[in-house]
Amino acid sequence: MAAQILPEQVFPVSAEQLAALQTVTADFTSQQLAWLSGYLWGRGNTSVQTAILPASNTTDSDIITIISASQTGNARRVCEELKTRFLSEKFVVNLVNAGEYKYKQLAREKIVIIVTSTQGDGEPPEEAVAFYKYLHSSKRPDLSGTAYAVFSLGDSSYEKFCQAGIDFDTQLRKAGATELVPRADADVDYQPAAAAWTDALTQVLKERGIAAGDPSQTTAQAVSVTENRYSKDAPLTASLSVNQKITGRNSLKDVRHIEISAGDSGLHYQPGDSLGVWFENDPALADEIISLLHADAATEITVSGNTCTLREALIRHLELTQNNGVTVSKYAQLSQHDALSALISDKQAALYYAQKTPVAEMLRQAPSRPSAQAFAGILRPLTPRLYSISSSQAEADDEIHLTVGVVRYDTDGRARTGGASGFLADHIQEGGGVRVFIEPNDNFRLPADPDVPVIMIGAGTGIAPFRAFMQQRENDGASGKNWLFYGNQHFTEDFLYQTEWQRYVRDGVLTQISLAWSRDKPAKTYVQDKLREQGADVWRWIEDGAHIYVCGNAGLMARDTEDALLEIISRYGNRDHESADEFLSELRTARRYQRDVY
Repeated sequence: MAAQILPEQVFPVSAEQLAALQTVTADFTSQQLAWLSGYLWGRGNTSVQTAILPASNTTDSDIITIISASQTGNARRVCEELKTRFLSEKFVVNLVNAGEYKYKQLAREKIVIIVTSTQGDGEPPEEAVAFYKYLHSSKRPDLSGTAYAVFSLGDSSYEKFCQAGIDFDTQLRKAGATELVPRADADVDYQPAAAAWTDALTQVLKERGIAAGDPSQTTAQAVSVTENRYSKDAPLTASLSVNQKITGRNSLKDVRHIEISAGDSGLHYQPGDSLGVWFENDPALADEIISLLHADAATEITVSGNTCTLREALIRHLELTQNNGVTVSKYAQLSQHDALSALISDKQAALYYAQKTPVAEMLRQAPSRPSAQAFAGILRPLTPRLYSISSSQAEADDEIHLTVGVVRYDTDGRARTGGASGFLADHIQEGGGVRVFIEPNDNFRLPADPDVPVIMIGAGTGIAPFRAFMQQRENDGASGKNWLFYGNQHFTEDFLYQTEWQRYVRDGVLTQISLAWSRDKPAKTYVQDKLREQGADVWRWIEDGAHIYVCGNAGLMARDTEDALLEIISRYGNRDHESADEFLSELRTARRYQRDVY
């Protein structure tokens, strides 16, 4: 078993020091925060004199506050690149995560840049929910003295594409803020749009005559915490060591317990983090598409500036398993197919068609013979999939465990499989290589105090991070109580990691477990029903300081669970709905209500 990884090894300050620092800086302006950052960096750098530096002549109007609202890390990457660009222009930058931003300071900001992704049904990222609600509330301040810009990331496969960014833009405009550059809405392949938007924004700021900051401010803003040397763009080639089906033979679901060995790579993760998996498409699917195109597999094409064969591009570089409205529209124009051309005139119909019709089926229904290069040009680039890690490194050492629901379905009698889930379940032999990276999730963390009680609410594969939580709590000897709410279809077929949970209960590590099986009885029971049944006890745990965690589908499960929590707060906390909603927002801001939804 690996040695316990202490918080001090991950964070350079203790919980008490961090709390004191947050208290002291609670009312600091952007200018003061930027100056303090430079001063503290100077104190810690032996090559810089440690005398107190005077505040620079930079005014509040010259401070650029960048707010990162990220769910999977892409928005955060855009923010970091934007900060680097601004620093190269000698701008003074205050980069902050939306979850850490003191939004009551918004009225004092002169320049605000928001970079946000969209999750679920057009909702903002978890770390930005409280800020989002604040902008939609009657407490939103007058921002007539504020200039802003918004960059929005999304996925055009979904109806409410980039909705969070649209909403932020709308509310800032309603508050009287002045737009610096038009909002940019970027699809999955966001990098070109981000680069163009950054260029335009930088030019506008230069034309406004933004003052340069002093060296201490600029240098401090450039310093970052050391991270894993492996990333989305530079993944680790790890080894798949275990691929085990953990649902029963009669289950309607195929769920796999996957173990990936990182060897001596030094890859580090924490409970709550996700693993990014770069996958390859099924070669049989690539061959099917080549046949439907009547193309030569060996034809050379260019993808993202690199030359490869059509077959290699379809297997390794292009998205084949998730169709989207943009691809449908482009293919309709490319093929000149009458029915498909008529379909795309209705955006909603095109989105529905894309969701129900994989790329291969689209080619079968609307046959054409475009060139290999032209066809590749309408497909989105392959992107990694993220999976919640279901192990604690304190227990698993150099292994990373995943709980993968394999996507399987039929279209017109043809069996189809999800891209990444099928790759892990069906196409990699044990010992085979898989490219991976850690995607940190600082918005889904266990409480620093091991005495704090924890309520975990999950459905289906949403149990994954809670397995990691319990491994960590047991390894730490945490004395805080633990309560698991878990739901799936059938007790005998779908109780994932059943024996482990039973052991935790037997050993007293898991204080309470509440299970909901939606298909075992005529009346369906879900986790939100169990929450309501146990409402009085749930409220007592909340009053005792419990942290609440939710993991599962961002649609009905997460929404219905939040509704149940609001009902509990309202009923047992004697609050009206508005007050209950404010209370839940306070829990979210205090990191006592965290969600990992997908």
